[in-house]
Amino acid sequence: LALTRSLAVEWARHGIRQVAIAPGLFPTDGAWSRLAPTPELSEKLLNRVPLRRVGEKDELANLAAYLISDYAGYINGEVVTIDGGEWLQGAGQFNDLLEVTDEEWINLADITRKGKS
Repeated sequence: LALTRSLAVEWARHGIRQVAIAPGLFPTDGAWSRLAPTPELSEKLLNRVPLRRVGEKDELANLAAYLISDYAGYINGEVVTIDGGEWLQGAGQFNDLLEVTDEEWINLADITRKGKS
């Protein structure tokens, strides 16, 4: 946020805008299989989002397209959060991982290794 705002001021005189996106849960096979390898962890992550769903790739792409378009030409130095309201409910989506026991970490490591083969 600080970098985006600082650069927005510095580069505006050159006609260069600075915008950023702060995404919430947008699962990919690689990330989701490691961050939520069990149905329980997946459900726990989803329960942190007030909309009770993950973001769709099209939603993220459409936001990015808008922010770099001429329609957003007066937006500068802004970071747009697209997370279904998660940060409003309590930031730090992976804080619950502190509750995972050593035994559960071992089991999760086994699950992710099996997923790679």
